[in-house]
Amino acid sequence: MEETVKKGPSRKECEKSIRRILITEILQNGKNKHFRMATDFLPFFESLYSASDSLTKQVQRAVKAMNMPKDEDGYYIIDRTPEQVDQDKEIHALFEKANADLVDLSECETLFLLLEKDYRSYINFLINRSDTFRDKFVTTIETENGLLFYTQDKKKLEQVLQRLMLS
Repeated sequence: MEETVKKGPSRKECEKSIRRILITEILQNGKNKHFRMATDFLPFFESLYSASDSLTKQVQRAVKAMNMPKDEDGYYIIDRTPEQVDQDKEIHALFEKANADLVDLSECETLFLLLEKDYRSYINFLINRSDTFRDKFVTTIETENGLLFYTQDKKKLEQVLQRLMLS
């Protein structure tokens, strides 16, 4: 009786396995913490196929064909292309320069200021630059009929608006 020897995997099979390995790694650890080089995948493949130079080369070809970017620590990133990583770096740098911060608008109340169309944009411009309105609202949105304010203190904003409308 002949013994059947597992033939080595194709490059596509290697790619699928590598993808599964990295996805499992991310699901278990939140990020890739173990795979920096093609040779880091070899123990997995060598547990299924006999170790050989051709197996090593096939795994290396698969990793190269996948064109995976690496994170700042040198670990492969499976869920983004090199272009996405570059875009993300640029966005990150701009967020830092702009002192970006997330504001949960579900904590805000809304207030609507009805305005004629011809005045909306200019009034919005002035309010957004006004010292009087500083810290009275999170943001304004120009709408078809006026300005929509998101505020964390509706009463204060309403008082300032009322005062300016009546004076």
